[in-house]
Amino acid sequence: MHRDSTRAIMVGTVKVGGGAPVSVQSMTNTDTRDASSTSAQINELAAAGCEIVRVAVPDRQAAEALGLIKKSITLPLIADIHFDYRLALIALESGIDGLRINPGNIGGSEKVKAVVEACRDRKIPIRIGVNAGSLEKDLLERHGGPSAGAMVESALRHVRLLEELNYREIKISLKASQVPMMIEAYRSLSEKVDYPMHVGVTESGTVRSGTVKSAVGIGALLAMGIGDTIRVSLTAHPSHEVRVGYEILKTLGLRQRGVELISCPTCGRTGIDIISIANRVEDLLSDVKAPLKVAVMGCVVNGPGEARHADVGIAGGRGEGLVFRKGQVIRKVPEDQLVDELIKEVQAIIDGTSH
Repeated sequence: MHRDSTRAIMVGTVKVGGGAPVSVQSMTNTDTRDASSTSAQINELAAAGCEIVRVAVPDRQAAEALGLIKKSITLPLIADIHFDYRLALIALESGIDGLRINPGNIGGSEKVKAVVEACRDRKIPIRIGVNAGSLEKDLLERHGGPSAGAMVESALRHVRLLEELNYREIKISLKASQVPMMIEAYRSLSEKVDYPMHVGVTESGTVRSGTVKSAVGIGALLAMGIGDTIRVSLTAHPSHEVRVGYEILKTLGLRQRGVELISCPTCGRTGIDIISIANRVEDLLSDVKAPLKVAVMGCVVNGPGEARHADVGIAGGRGEGLVFRKGQVIRKVPEDQLVDELIKEVQAIIDGTSH
């Protein structure tokens, strides 16, 4: 798939832009001042596949906790800071790997310069995070309210502040809860700058609605070649964000991590309880990191053929079903053994053996 050519930056050990794989981010929902619980959640996210993590830094106590957090985790750590440039300076001294700020709202040119110089010394990237819900008043007046044009103008305004200080370790996000506005903003800005893009739909909703909205918005941009790192924003535990992020990337063929489940819709030919079986298989394989395609099909007539490209799968008949690998049937088993036999085959592939 075509991808826009963007500058490369390093967020800790993770390369963003410059043709690097699209990375998956999330953000903790713990109180950052509680270093222990925040570190624990970050390590949980790392186990789920998260590659970059962001924490809110609302006050000095939270900023001072970053050093302890950084020592307890392996993921690159980004500090999310608004308005107070002093918090950014403390965060940088604590060893963070990236900043999320808007240069125009941290207190004037001298304060911006102080943050930039501290970032320059450590080569720490800055994400300019534009949000449709918090645009500058003059832009809202000129554009008649939140719009893609206002978001792009805001981003370019912040970019100029950093470029005037000869600092280009930058990535940009243009988030909105309205997907068409968000898509148009990213598309327009990508034609004007070559900085890497952090893509996401903000305030997208719950796991169900937010997953759909994020898949449409993020997926549309990635299909255009726009996007170097993504965060799926959900009203849920952040581990869900990571899983959905990988599903979006897997669907577009941009990343291969974990199981891709292929399961058929229900119809009159279904001879087994395909709904409960598919959900059970998905749950049992949720922690598998190997990039496998697993099929759960409800029909022995079309199942193996339709899922012939799966690594392993099952296809149900009436009270029984077939276990197959690479489209080839390897045995027939009773319905109540289908899931267990499928899991055995997955484990065999992971172990490099066969049953």
